[in-house]
Amino acid sequence: MNLIARYLLKEVGFAAGFVFLALLVLFSFFDLVNELGNMGRGSYGLAQVALYVLLSIPGHVYEIVPIAALIGTLFALSRLVMNSEFAVMRVSGISNWRLSAYLGIAGFAFAMIAMSVGEFMAPWSEQAAQKLKLRATKSVVAQSFRSGLWVKDGNAFVNVREVQPDTSLGDIRIYEFNDKWELLRITGAENGVWQKNQIWQLQKVTDTSFTAEGIKIQAEKNRSWRSVLSPDILSVLLVAPERMATPVLLRYIRHLKENGQKTSRYEMALWSKMLYPFAIPVMMLLALPFAFHSPRSGGISLKVFLGILAGLGFHLSNRLVAHVGLLNDWPPILTAITPSLFFLGLAMGSIRWLERR
Repeated sequence: MNLIARYLLKEVGFAAGFVFLALLVLFSFFDLVNELGNMGRGSYGLAQVALYVLLSIPGHVYEIVPIAALIGTLFALSRLVMNSEFAVMRVSGISNWRLSAYLGIAGFAFAMIAMSVGEFMAPWSEQAAQKLKLRATKSVVAQSFRSGLWVKDGNAFVNVREVQPDTSLGDIRIYEFNDKWELLRITGAENGVWQKNQIWQLQKVTDTSFTAEGIKIQAEKNRSWRSVLSPDILSVLLVAPERMATPVLLRYIRHLKENGQKTSRYEMALWSKMLYPFAIPVMMLLALPFAFHSPRSGGISLKVFLGILAGLGFHLSNRLVAHVGLLNDWPPILTAITPSLFFLGLAMGSIRWLERR
């Protein structure tokens, strides 16, 4: 890599890093303000709020890096234009496509860093943050319905009224059916604790069986219960799909498919993570056309502002297309890749137009 390329990447990296830190502080401040309203619930004090905000930081990396890459690239290129360094690069024979390649390299580097944080730190820290808050406020995990969480397990339907932060279960109902979907048994338990090898230890169990002879009720102090339901699956309730690790997403998608349930939202999150390395270079390429102006012509602030609007448009279009895709059952991979392809085409078209001028 030549001297000019190293200099360009250094300038872009420094500017993007500075913007990233500024946005991270801003997002953390918003988290802090948002959590202050929960102070005083149980033992949720200032120390717990501060720790919650700290643990939430890795989860923001995925959201911040693309925007920071775009704004940082805009500022770096604008500074090079102001100092006439960009003109020197152009006169020295560096083409638009070579500049695009340099920015693409920087974009992939940023993407790899963000993906490492998103895969290895964010899921753990997000889960730890939610558990901390739930324990301190003496709450239970958010439930899917007012009647609790419902999970299909083969020919049985499991209803759990409470999922504790340690993923132990409370107020459990298991409805077992035969192959004709006739109700065979209802098992109720006060709580359940995970053991291992797909085994739960149920406590204070009441078993109601429906047979040709009538209804039979049996009570037990403890009972082992084998189920596909596991702490890994329950942990999905603590972490948004977009912040889950890829292996956990894959396991949960497989679990949903095995039980004939919809997987669109989780497949969308999976494909978004898979295509994430391409989103950041697209954002950086989007900044390149805004650098082609004369420093004497002015309007630099306007061009930077328009570039930021383009980046926000990319971010919002990703969310909009994702929601529309979920509503209309579009293929997840197509929904996830469409905004990136559109803005990549826009960036490439702009660069080609500038090349012909």
